[in-house]
Amino acid sequence: NVNRNALGVEVTKCIGNRQLRKRIHVNVAHLRKSRCNESFLKRVKDNDQKKRDAKLQGLTAVVKRQPEGPKDMKIVKATEDDVVVLAPLPFIE
Repeated sequence: NVNRNALGVEVTKCIGNRQLRKRIHVNVAHLRKSRCNESFLKRVKDNDQKKRDAKLQGLTAVVKRQPEGPKDMKIVKATEDDVVVLAPLPFIE
């Protein structure tokens, strides 16, 4: 919904254990364009370019995203003085 100096937007409001969608009017000065789709559009553009380049060379381009995978192994070195043993105190009656 668009008025002379305001724009209708939908917001979610947490009520109890659910989210309700509410419609409110907000002044245009308080709005900014959403950027949530930018990375997707950039990836689509890059993938199309990769496909075009691969087609010219007669190859097939792999454009699927790969999961990040586990982090690299680390070795922690410590001397006997640096190690602190945490043990429960003995029960004294």
